[in-house]
Amino acid sequence: MVILATNIKNDYTFMENILKSLGIQEINNGCSTGTNYFASGDVIESFSPVDGKLIAKVKVATENDYEKVVQVATEAFKFWRNVPAPKRGEIVRQYGEKLRAKKNDLGKLVSYEMGKSLQEGLGEVQEMIDICDFAVGVSRQLYGLTMHSERESHRMYEQWHPLGIVGIISAFNFPVAVWNWNSALAWICGDVCIWKPSSKVPLCAVACHNIWNEVAKANNLPEGISCLLVSPGSVGEKMCEDNRVPLVSATGSTRVGKIVGTKVANRFGRSILELGGNNAVIITPNADLQACLPGIVFGSVGTAGQRCTTTRRLIIHEDIYEDVKQKLISAYKQLRIGNPLDENNHVGPLIDKNAVKDYLVSIERVIAEGGKILVPGGVLEGKGYESGCYVKPCIAEAKNEFSIVQHETFAPILYIMKYKTLDEAIELQNSVPQGLSSSIMTLNMREAEQFLSTNGSDCGIANVNIGTSGAEIGGAFGGEKETGGGRESGSDSWKAYMRRQTNTINYGTKLTLSQGIKFDF
Repeated sequence: MVILATNIKNDYTFMENILKSLGIQEINNGCSTGTNYFASGDVIESFSPVDGKLIAKVKVATENDYEKVVQVATEAFKFWRNVPAPKRGEIVRQYGEKLRAKKNDLGKLVSYEMGKSLQEGLGEVQEMIDICDFAVGVSRQLYGLTMHSERESHRMYEQWHPLGIVGIISAFNFPVAVWNWNSALAWICGDVCIWKPSSKVPLCAVACHNIWNEVAKANNLPEGISCLLVSPGSVGEKMCEDNRVPLVSATGSTRVGKIVGTKVANRFGRSILELGGNNAVIITPNADLQACLPGIVFGSVGTAGQRCTTTRRLIIHEDIYEDVKQKLISAYKQLRIGNPLDENNHVGPLIDKNAVKDYLVSIERVIAEGGKILVPGGVLEGKGYESGCYVKPCIAEAKNEFSIVQHETFAPILYIMKYKTLDEAIELQNSVPQGLSSSIMTLNMREAEQFLSTNGSDCGIANVNIGTSGAEIGGAFGGEKETGGGRESGSDSWKAYMRRQTNTINYGTKLTLSQGIKFDF
């Protein structure tokens, strides 16, 4: 069950009220198939990185609970796949409307449990609303092509069918939006979902599922269309190995993605992998620095550097290097670090003290490899920083080939370096194992087009005059190389949640073989 911590009732009445408004009370568990909540595992605790206080305790699901969930989801799929797609879209529309009504409370919970700024928390819920709107439109456009047959009196076309159960494994840094990127599209495609959220942010997941349950109950939907499993890693591994789950969509580190991808591939299942990023911005002498600097700084420090699209590297032309460097140092001095629920602050905490250790180790490593610290890092202490999770955004001069620069550190550390020619800059940008997001800052059309060309960025996302961080719902989101190659959200990403079928109909009086083959007897 979810047990509300007593300190919330004493010290944080506003959070107690928010949790209750989102249906998080002592009757809820971390395992649900809809209106039925149950869990038979251990209890985990959710602490806020904002102040280090205990928010609640959640009883988690076991492998036996997982088995119950899969059975219920399997039965639900038999019903859901036969509901016309536009009617499935209507259910998703209603879910989006519920999110609109609860946006402020859910956004505050995201901010408090995860640690991102309130505006980012609200923005994440807005992403959920946007993908619901997008999915509603797609529910009337699950199109297939019609092809001309080489055979007389034959018609050929393709259609798309639901896959079945979609397993969704989400990370702590976007505790609600990425799940909904997947679930909204899966639902309109006729699939049912089993969600395993990060155990670092279980309450956000419970809240989202409670909102879904309100919609399901109002429409007399069966249990199992959307299921929740707050659980340890073993349950996630079980999902990856389960032939009854044809698609697993996983967001997380490259290390975790390799495990998920291998296990799913071993049973010939499908996977959507959204993994690490090591994103760079190229700044040319033709850049409008005044316009692009805010995007660079936000891309570097937003969510305290805990986005897969965070700007990790800045590749600056040698002619403007010193100018840009000084502007960055000045901008970093103006950053306000503190409670993310205070809208005056720019940067909140890291998710936990393990993340703080990784941050400190990375700074030590860049120094050991020969880097120069321009804006010192460090852990903040004292009033307002009691959780021990607040750190200073750091800037270091470094070389692209440093091993620590090749590695993704999920923290606000920015590496800057020089280049002479655009070809060299693009080579630096591409010379990392990851390939998620990239940007170039320039007003020169030729430079912009070269960056976007076949000889340009090798990332799944390539931007001009905007930062690496942030993505609109309308475009497919994902990356190449060790980022996993998956695509979620917009464009035709819905196809990943369905199976393609080619159909040929003979409406003539004789059977004609293809390729002119004759078989007479």
